[in-house]
Amino acid sequence: MSRELVADYIARLVPYVPGKPMEELERELGITDSIKVASNENPLGPSPKALRAIRAALKTLNRYPDGNATVLKEKLAGKLKVKPEMIVMGNGSNEVLELAAATFMRPGDHAVISEHAFVVYDLAVDSRGLSKTVVPPGKNYGHDLAAMARAVTDKTRMLFIANPNNPTGTMATRAEMDALLKSLPEPVIVVLDEAYFEYVEDPAYPDGVELVKSGARLIATRTFSKIYGLAGCRIGYGVMPAEFADYMNRVRQPFNTNSLAQAAAYAALDDDAFVRRSRATNRKGLKYLYREFKRLKLEFIPSVANFVLFKSSMEARVLYERLLHQGVIVRPMGGYKLPQWLRVTVGTPAENRRFISALEGLL
Repeated sequence: MSRELVADYIARLVPYVPGKPMEELERELGITDSIKVASNENPLGPSPKALRAIRAALKTLNRYPDGNATVLKEKLAGKLKVKPEMIVMGNGSNEVLELAAATFMRPGDHAVISEHAFVVYDLAVDSRGLSKTVVPPGKNYGHDLAAMARAVTDKTRMLFIANPNNPTGTMATRAEMDALLKSLPEPVIVVLDEAYFEYVEDPAYPDGVELVKSGARLIATRTFSKIYGLAGCRIGYGVMPAEFADYMNRVRQPFNTNSLAQAAAYAALDDDAFVRRSRATNRKGLKYLYREFKRLKLEFIPSVANFVLFKSSMEARVLYERLLHQGVIVRPMGGYKLPQWLRVTVGTPAENRRFISALEGLL
């Protein structure tokens, strides 16, 4: 009898479903001038300084990139006030999340994950045949850090936490994070996904890099995809104790970040004006969406990130499909076990108005 092609835990995996591209939507429905407010991208586009750096780097595409991203890591280290050897670069922060699981989790190990969190955490654990506990959510479907701490066993190796959380836009405070870290036994590593941290303006937010500096057994992952507008470049990083980074860099593939992405990220770190403008655009967009959701009597969850989770007054999948036919792409949340909810990214003022206009017409 022949062996099965793949292990059972691989066969059970549910592939990650990305947001629908605008080009695909327009081709399918025969429409033009659609807007995509589904994937938490920066509506202002890429950092202008990053674009100039990409153009300048095009002439070196015949060369392999720096496999260690040395220059970029040194600049990041200076900005964050850490040592370069505490940084691991990734093909987006997604790869750093995967690298953490691949490096530190062994057969028989256990992970703790919140129920309504970024689906990549489940994939990182499930694709290796590891066990996990999915903890019920706390307020507004966000992380209940105290419950996650109680779910730790003597087999637990890793906790995955998104702060801010995707898809809820909720945030764990510094006090909550400190209490969690104090309660964990030494073998446990916290992977803290901070993809949206640049958007947070709440003083109670716990900075993951500062937690690493204070000695926490923690990997803080960040990305250039969101506020810097470089989602198509696929570049992110993790900050962690130097010993952790040393082992993860042994597992990391060589040349995992390309030369254009490295050049773009290096330049984007200097584009403080673009970051401020992106944050201001997001702040105004959130206020507008909150006001309109209240006017339309739609339940929503206040967000510290660049998206809002809202509850549909009709079947969410039906509303999603009808919005598609209006040329408006949002994200249904069935894949996150929130079948009555949808997530909308904060767009430009014009995009936000178009979304609300389409939504109001359908409701």
